Amino acid sequence: MIAVLRPRLYVQSIYDIDLDRLVDRGMRGLILDLDNTLIGWNQPDVPRELREWLNAVERRRFKTCVVSNNLRERVERFSREVGIMAIGRAGKPRRRAFRQAMQRMGTQRHNTAVIGDQVFTDILGGNRLHLYTILVRPLNDKEFWTTRLVRRLERAVLPNHDALDMGKM
Repeated sequence: MIAVLRPRLYVQSIYDIDLDRLVDRGMRGLILDLDNTLIGWNQPDVPRELREWLNAVERRRFKTCVVSNNLRERVERFSREVGIMAIGRAGKPRRRAFRQAMQRMGTQRHNTAVIGDQVFTDILGGNRLHLYTILVRPLNDKEFWTTRLVRRLERAVLPNHDALDMGKM
């Protein structure tokens, strides 16, 4: 597999990420994808379980910023509802939005992790800046039509998700 497309960590969902181990690794900032990472694609409601996870993130004093390619209005609405910074229409995997997120959070490359469900946006973008990248399985199959096409490429690049280093940090 091409190294720039390989996540440092692969887990089932955000709920399987050991936040304390991220703290121990020196991580201080989390760049979070929105759709199919935190909540389902274009899902309007924030589940209680996600609110609890975000509270656990906050208790560990992580800075957080949602970076999403979705429309600004959707991303900003989510951001206001949960009280974290966000950048919509990010243009991932371009580096600009990742850099903006780090600037807003006051973090650097060595202490920032990217969490997302897509190899060609989240993982590629984070790896291009040498950030700690975490790939999660998409929450559901409902996605934008272009994303469904890109998933086929992901399967070719990641021949077997289960072969990735699940859970080891």
